[in-house]
Amino acid sequence: MDDLSRTPVGPSLWITVRDALRGTRLDYTTAPVGRAVITLAVPMVVEMAMESIFAVADVFWVAHLGADAVATVGLTESMLTLIYTAAMGLSIGATALVARRTGERDPEGAARAAGQSILLGLGVAAAIALLAAPSAPALLRLMGASPEVIRSGGGFTRIMLGGNATVLLLFLLNAVFRGAGDAAIAMRVLMMGNLLNIVLGPCFIFGLGPFPRLGVAGAAVATNVGRGTAVLYQVTMLAVGRGRVRIARRHLRLDFHTMRSVLRLSGLGTFQILIGTASYIGLVRILSIFGSPALAGYTIGMRVILFALLPAFGISNAAATMVGQNLGAGSPERAEHAVWAAARYNMAFLGVVGLLFLAGAPLIAALFTADPAVQPFAIACLRIVSLGFVFYACGMVLTQAFNGAGDTWTPTVINLFVFWLWEIPLAWWLSAHTPLGAHGVFIALTVSYSTLAVVSAVLFRRGAWKTRRV
Repeated sequence: MDDLSRTPVGPSLWITVRDALRGTRLDYTTAPVGRAVITLAVPMVVEMAMESIFAVADVFWVAHLGADAVATVGLTESMLTLIYTAAMGLSIGATALVARRTGERDPEGAARAAGQSILLGLGVAAAIALLAAPSAPALLRLMGASPEVIRSGGGFTRIMLGGNATVLLLFLLNAVFRGAGDAAIAMRVLMMGNLLNIVLGPCFIFGLGPFPRLGVAGAAVATNVGRGTAVLYQVTMLAVGRGRVRIARRHLRLDFHTMRSVLRLSGLGTFQILIGTASYIGLVRILSIFGSPALAGYTIGMRVILFALLPAFGISNAAATMVGQNLGAGSPERAEHAVWAAARYNMAFLGVVGLLFLAGAPLIAALFTADPAVQPFAIACLRIVSLGFVFYACGMVLTQAFNGAGDTWTPTVINLFVFWLWEIPLAWWLSAHTPLGAHGVFIALTVSYSTLAVVSAVLFRRGAWKTRRV
């Protein structure tokens, strides 16, 4: 068996993990594929976990202020979902272009792609801030907030929407680091931002020591300070060239040719993610006919499932970087080997998680609710959806592989077909026209995950992505 299929085992695996966390330099176009994938994936998995902590920390401290404060955070997070979608979509283009130029041994091209991605991110952030921040009370009202929530929480929403640049740039610049192969830097950035957010949160919320007591708005201040400091660290790393990409002032001048590529990849990437995100709204609408217990059970189950999927997204991002760099280096077969290696790791991980959900669903549901009407739905959601985890693990990696190759069109079409033309009609038919009821929605999720994997695998094997130019 050659280096392309060799996977670190035993002590060498732990050495690889240690080196990954330390940020040891590795050439991802020549190193053994197994080691390269793990070296990229480990810090990316930690990075995904760090991103989830931001929202958890806010809710934890704000919960001490009462239900209205928690409602403010929840409603604002619903609005921020669109910003997260834009950030993740813009990141797809940044990762693909930087990875390809890095593989081509073109540091100037990588820096130019990074610079144009930053300009695009700043433009989008400015537009959102100017339009959304002044309208914070109206947006809360549109979301169904009570007058008391609007009065007490309008400042939180205004600050979060006005400071959305910290979200967009944090995602974008970490995408640059990931595309270049500096996944450990991206990991450290989010660790720093999280630490500041956790420490400053109670200080600004409750007015500890010299800090002003800002209430729920203090959570927004702490989050933006934490993210903003992390962004400054990212910019410093890029400016001094501590990673593989170094950005100078000339790279921040508008370059129409490169910007066109960034817009094409990022625009489709944003639409691709929006398709998947919006499909959950359709499923919630179908579930609503079965009452609050079904909706509550689904909400609990999917929150747990999405949290468990975060590490899998990290492994999938590693595949995107491997594909981009190896295509740039003129090694499409090596890129393909890397994708299947990442798919095996992801399938093994989510397979274990799926077994844990099957066995422990009642215990997990009991941690979130004691309501006997809600628990059965939460348990059914966890068990039924987890049956498709192995398939979804493969589909996630293949989707990111297409994106890493710069072929954002293929996964966009797949998402449109699988989630809107297949999943939602199937969920409606199974729930409304069979005795399955609400369980039909959970089954539709599992079937769609499996379909995503099969369709992606067929198209991936055809190999058209290997000749994609970016």
